Amino acid sequence: MSKPEAKKVDRRKFLAGVAVVGAAAVTADSARAAVLPNGQIAPVAPSALRPSTLMAQVDNGVHAPPAALGTHAGLTQGRPGSDYMLDVIKSLNIDYVVTNPASSCRGLHDSIVTYGDNKKPELITAMHEESATAMAHGYFKASGKPMIALCHGTVGLQHAAMAVYNAWCDRAPVIMMIGNSLDATQRRPGVPTTHSVQDPGSLIRDFTKWDDQPTSLGHFGESMVRAYRIALTPPYEPVLIVMDEDLQEKGFAADAFPVIPKFVMPTAAAGDPNGVREAARMLVAAENPVIVADRAARSQNGVNLLVQLAELLQATVIDQGGRMNFPNLHPLYARGGGPIATADVVLGLELTDFFGTVNNFTDSAEVTQGPRVKPGTKLISIGMGDVYIRANYQDFQRYQPVDIAIGADAEATLPMLVEYVKAEITAARRAVIDKRGQAAAAAFANSADRMRTDAAGGAWNATPISTARLSAELWAAIKNEDWALVARDQSVSFWPHRMWNFSKYHQYIGHSGGAGVGYGLPAAVGGALAHKANGRLAVNIQPDGDCMYAPGALWTAAHHNIPLLTVMHNNRAYHQETMHLQRMATWRERRVDRWKIGTTIENPNMNFAKLAESMGVVGIGPIENPNDLAPALKRALEVVKSGEPVLVDVVAQPR
Repeated sequence: MSKPEAKKVDRRKFLAGVAVVGAAAVTADSARAAVLPNGQIAPVAPSALRPSTLMAQVDNGVHAPPAALGTHAGLTQGRPGSDYMLDVIKSLNIDYVVTNPASSCRGLHDSIVTYGDNKKPELITAMHEESATAMAHGYFKASGKPMIALCHGTVGLQHAAMAVYNAWCDRAPVIMMIGNSLDATQRRPGVPTTHSVQDPGSLIRDFTKWDDQPTSLGHFGESMVRAYRIALTPPYEPVLIVMDEDLQEKGFAADAFPVIPKFVMPTAAAGDPNGVREAARMLVAAENPVIVADRAARSQNGVNLLVQLAELLQATVIDQGGRMNFPNLHPLYARGGGPIATADVVLGLELTDFFGTVNNFTDSAEVTQGPRVKPGTKLISIGMGDVYIRANYQDFQRYQPVDIAIGADAEATLPMLVEYVKAEITAARRAVIDKRGQAAAAAFANSADRMRTDAAGGAWNATPISTARLSAELWAAIKNEDWALVARDQSVSFWPHRMWNFSKYHQYIGHSGGAGVGYGLPAAVGGALAHKANGRLAVNIQPDGDCMYAPGALWTAAHHNIPLLTVMHNNRAYHQETMHLQRMATWRERRVDRWKIGTTIENPNMNFAKLAESMGVVGIGPIENPNDLAPALKRALEVVKSGEPVLVDVVAQPR
């Protein structure tokens, strides 16, 4: 027998084997069909069972479906429970559900895209649960509205955990939802059981505000509305609702759906009037008051109120950047923490780290620390930091004694504080305050001059491209647009906040909260999705290492037509870790030429433009000549204004 003939026989054996396997998946009608003399089964009418139903039986180990199956076997009788779940979600005015598709959530998934026609909420497809959660995180900060991150059982929630922690630290009310099969007698064998858990909330309970695992539709309705309300009661934090798989997929009579509970948006808690009045007196009497804000503003109104308070007092404001709190070109805006040293009263608004604000900490071989404020400086705290914390994770930072502690939402308290400050200012104090304002304006002008000198220094024509030039060229391209920065700017030495004009709340998204790497790109996509509805130009300055944790977010932007201008800060390293390694070698008096090992992203170098193109995003670059940067950004702006995402790969200095 020749080799071709052997192959032919083998193929026949293979096809015969396929026929045997295929016969195990026939329907009840085919099982009753006549057998022809040649052993073949006579053709019959198609089965009432859909192929997907039969495949599910095979997937779950049921290789031979019972012959007695009727024409309606396996079909949902009545309305599926997930339709009611979607009705509850719709009542909360949620625009989007972002998910990486999963079997434990298939009931709700189907209800969203068929029963709900994929409209409000619309399903957004993510490549990873951590990315999905970060997208919801970024979306909230840009829109002020929560998004649902829908995850798969234990494994999906574990994937999402780092992003949930970021949201917890950043006080972002992400609505986490997962599927789970609690009843062991109803679980499908194999992987579905492996991915089930008795207490899903325990995986992330240390960094969520509340969780529940409803056991009935009525229970789900109450818990979903409660979760939404708890998440949106300051301090904002993530919550978790666990959806039972059987509850999603079981059919109910048309009149069995419970009434959807009414939802009323909670109001934020303002401070005690006596404490606020005392704080006003202290601030007005101060010779050099300083205001420090981290996550103080929740809206443009919060920014306006803080400006009003600062101008009443002519007090310098340090914006720590958790949110957009204060216009960076205002004469009372302080660049850095220098004013703390001369302050006699410090007002902290929603500070994550009051201790670190008023104390110096030197990272050296022998750690040194000490007060940054002068003796006798009075400290006032307004914030919700003590209202909801956990013992295990240390995001609440070191304890800092203060003179007045007001446990209340800063933005809700500012109107009262403004009025009390007005009432305390006499004509004599007004003269002192005005003089202080003149000095602050002069100091701001000097710092602005120094910034311009630094930006236009010898590094302007440097290769790799300096972060100052990257930021300046990007500003020149976008400054006449309705723009929003959906990224932090720490990795580029805060140059945007040193030279751009941040005056509106929506123009800055803040940082990640928990400093979990992999947040940046998906959060930017979520922020861009929010800004898309308002026709704003979303801009992302993207660190290269962070991108490689979650590059699939680029595909999400392309797939859902989310306009986003991403400028890759491609320094070809995890540069913070590079600095740590250099520091270690210096302290230990060891050779300092080994810092590239384990910290750089080179050999081979990444081509992020091609990476973007592979996912349907327009890629430009890599840009290495600084003179090519402006034309590249001009082209990118044309792309993003046409409604597409674009990435400009810029090979740049480390910081």
